[in-house]
Amino acid sequence: MKYVPIPVAMLAVGQPLPVDVWSATGQLLLRKGQPVASEDHRDKLHAHNASSTPADALAWQRSYERMVHALLSQGVDVQEVSRAPMPSEIRESDYVVGKQLDGGWLDLQEMLRGILYQGGLAINPLERLAGIEKKALSLLKADVDDSLFSLFQALADTAQGYCATHALLCAVVCELTAQKLSLSNPQRSALMTSALVMNIGMARDQDSLARQHSAPTEWQRGLIREHPQISVETLQGFGMDDPQVLDIVRWHHEPESDQGLADTVMARRILAMADGFIAKMAGRKTRVSLSPVRAVKSMVMGAEGVGLGVGSAMAQAAGFYPPGTYVKLANGETAVSVQRGERANTPWVISILDKDGVPLGKAPCKETTTPACTIASGVTAENVRVTLNIDKVRKARERIRIL
Repeated sequence: MKYVPIPVAMLAVGQPLPVDVWSATGQLLLRKGQPVASEDHRDKLHAHNASSTPADALAWQRSYERMVHALLSQGVDVQEVSRAPMPSEIRESDYVVGKQLDGGWLDLQEMLRGILYQGGLAINPLERLAGIEKKALSLLKADVDDSLFSLFQALADTAQGYCATHALLCAVVCELTAQKLSLSNPQRSALMTSALVMNIGMARDQDSLARQHSAPTEWQRGLIREHPQISVETLQGFGMDDPQVLDIVRWHHEPESDQGLADTVMARRILAMADGFIAKMAGRKTRVSLSPVRAVKSMVMGAEGVGLGVGSAMAQAAGFYPPGTYVKLANGETAVSVQRGERANTPWVISILDKDGVPLGKAPCKETTTPACTIASGVTAENVRVTLNIDKVRKARERIRIL
């Protein structure tokens, strides 16, 4: 029998365990329903490499992800969420094979957030990360525009945490850019994996910073500087031994470093640019977000040579107004971009507010190539006070997908 290590440090004293706990050699240490009796007892479990069966481990991980999702939805502070112990109950549905990979982008967000929050204590992380990457590529292949729409909409919702959405968006933008630049399949795979886990060394703090009302403290600035190496060490603790992934993560803030591998330079440049691009479009308590077109311009302004090529490819891949972001039209209406157009600056949009800011009931998708519908400017998500009906947006898009 293969056993999976459990996050002993996250077990609450006195709380019943929802699984049987075994040693790495198969000795039963605790039966389901029994509690960890004391801190010393927990230390002994750690010394015996306390583990569970793979099925129990995955179900327990899924219950943890649901718990985190529920706490964030209730407005519980990120730091308090990060201190929450492993749950003492597992639902029967958590044992359904493949359940955690049957959903869409928000389900992947929930799964990835659980792994990033747990860091080095994550259960069976490499297999789960591989599953997330495979599912993400499947969703992206099925509908690029819907993928971008879902994730850019999620980016504006800090209530569900920022770290996992940022990671997924970076992964998607990196993949689309790498396709434009004709990177090989192995390079693209390493790049996508790196995007998902580059900030695992500071995931909880990344979410705290997104909600913080003040500038980063000196300690936080130090963590921002050091987190690439912390992330590498966490990944090595998982058993990650892909030299390209470890190198890209290590140097994603210093893509031009000559200390990295020669064959990861382009991937590092793509990830560094995507990281900055997405971060600029995410609002903070201390600053407003940049509109997509301003974030795009910041990528290419002053860039030369290879950097300019990467920025241009990324702009073409995502568009100046990616699906899920907002624009002001020449006729005064506010619209949401729903599909990239033939050119980077001419997406298909759906108007959601009239020129006086009154919500519109029903509006068809329209091109932004005609004079009345030309885009006048980008609009940040903070300035749009309306809730979109996602199902209606998708139905409206169906009418233009054959074009």
